[in-house]
Amino acid sequence: MYIAASRTSDVATGTERRTALKRVSANVVALGMVSLVTDVSSEMVTAVLPLYLVLGLGLNPLQFGLLDGLYAGATAVVRVLGGHLADRWRRLKAVAGFGYGLSAVCKLGLIAAGSSVAAIGVVLAADRTGKGLRTAPRDALISLSSEPDALGRSFGVHRALDTVGAFLGPLVAMAVLALSLGSYTSVFFTSFCVAAIAVLLLTLFVRDRPGALDRAAVSARAAFRLLKESDFRRVTLWAALLGLVTVGDSFVYLVLQRRWEIAATFFPLLPLGTAGVYLVLAVPLGRLADRIGRWPVFLGGHAALCLALLLLCGPATAVLAVVALGLHGVFYAATDGVLMAAAGPLIPAGLRATGMAVVQTGQAVARMLSSVLFGLAWTVWDLRPAVLGATACLAVVAFAAALVKPVRP
Repeated sequence: MYIAASRTSDVATGTERRTALKRVSANVVALGMVSLVTDVSSEMVTAVLPLYLVLGLGLNPLQFGLLDGLYAGATAVVRVLGGHLADRWRRLKAVAGFGYGLSAVCKLGLIAAGSSVAAIGVVLAADRTGKGLRTAPRDALISLSSEPDALGRSFGVHRALDTVGAFLGPLVAMAVLALSLGSYTSVFFTSFCVAAIAVLLLTLFVRDRPGALDRAAVSARAAFRLLKESDFRRVTLWAALLGLVTVGDSFVYLVLQRRWEIAATFFPLLPLGTAGVYLVLAVPLGRLADRIGRWPVFLGGHAALCLALLLLCGPATAVLAVVALGLHGVFYAATDGVLMAAAGPLIPAGLRATGMAVVQTGQAVARMLSSVLFGLAWTVWDLRPAVLGATACLAVVAFAAALVKPVRP
């Protein structure tokens, strides 16, 4: 009976996923496949970079925090520019494609940088510049290719496909490291080849869908005028405040590695725990957000991150490590696409890329500062006080955001 019930559940889950795919446009699925392949490439690098910088080059937490902040915040300068140009030129696909191409070339830059921390910093900044240019136009394409009442589902499907790549990337990185006898250069070159395939997929299968707003109405001033709209301004502000008190992924994995004394060989596997849960929950939580409201789901994700951080300060048992990684995946499944689904309806179609870029820029700047501050706290106070302090700040801001309710049902 248990086996029959399990098979019935599996069939139901498969049916739900096929139904979700049928209800989103082919353009969203194509963008999801581009993101899938791109994430295989980027997560190959992300999986080995913290280990390479901290254990290989000997950076302390503050130095790593500065580089991680640069990695997260370099997109901030160009996100609004990318969104504005995409709307202004009415070429969402072209601007996104340039961003994907730039990030691909930067994988070769990591090879040229060698062991120079300064050169690595420049290459990482350029790589994130490519991400900053492509993210808002891509999310605008998803939004403009979807029905308003299915935005959460559309973003959920896209993020689920994206997360398949995030899941595969560390595995590919480990395989390349094993076959090349620990050669990081081989990882970076393979990452470039995979990223080039993603650019080709974008070129062949994604259709452009610019907004209907007159080109003359798209200006830098129009982007700032969006912030005069109270609903949009509140979403942007609270998303930035929550980003300021969010501990970055790399630090979460480094805390796990330090506290649980995980061998360097297995370090690239840590993101798989996050990615696996994200993959399973992205579509269901997107649908839930469409049904009960996107802001409650968004805040629920931050509550999951609070619990994950608390577990990182608990006893160093295998069960707590697995649960913490799972909650980290819940955080991303409940926040990444859901925030864009919440912001999308507040922005005119012709300014969709620009408006989303404004929200994303606020988050990127805040997370850049967060990485630097957390690295400083770890250096000055040590690991556990820094994590507990970050958890307390996140809980306070999330509770305040729940009381304010910046997004109306």
